[in-house]
Amino acid sequence: MTMKIISLIIICCLCKVVTQAQNILISNKAAVSFFSSTIVEDIEGKSTMGSSAIDANTGDIIFKVPNTSFQFKKKLMQEHFNENYMESDKYPVSEFKGKLDKPIDLRTNGSYKVTVTGKLTVHGVTKDYRSVADIVVSNGTATAKSVFKVKVADHNIKIPTLVFKNIAEIVEVRIQALYQPKK
Repeated sequence: MTMKIISLIIICCLCKVVTQAQNILISNKAAVSFFSSTIVEDIEGKSTMGSSAIDANTGDIIFKVPNTSFQFKKKLMQEHFNENYMESDKYPVSEFKGKLDKPIDLRTNGSYKVTVTGKLTVHGVTKDYRSVADIVVSNGTATAKSVFKVKVADHNIKIPTLVFKNIAEIVEVRIQALYQPKK
């Protein structure tokens, strides 16, 4: 009789662990881009190397992108981005850790508008951010989109006076990710 109770408890615990694991969503090829617009020129960097995880139960989220993964129309822009502005050798990754304001129900298809709050670390400087994200759940997967603004000076990114008119003080960051349940 005691062995049956212990077995039942173990089975219940394992079921809970499996259920919780199914509520972790992973994205390994998230698209991240930023756009800087000035009178002189527009600059856009794009990456599809972002990785992210969301705990659908708690709303915890983490998002990382390697700085060297951003691609530009002009090779020289990419070199300047990595060497002069982001100092990618010293700061190889930009990262966001935060929380959704409400959990996501992966069992119910639909759209969710959530507020995401957390800490964004860029160029070694961590700042608080708050943004809105649109999440669409379909058959246990989720797509997420968000757009927010980042002031480059807030992250100690120095713009030389020679090119100050070429780079906006505030850049628009766009994120798009397809999340799959963790297997």
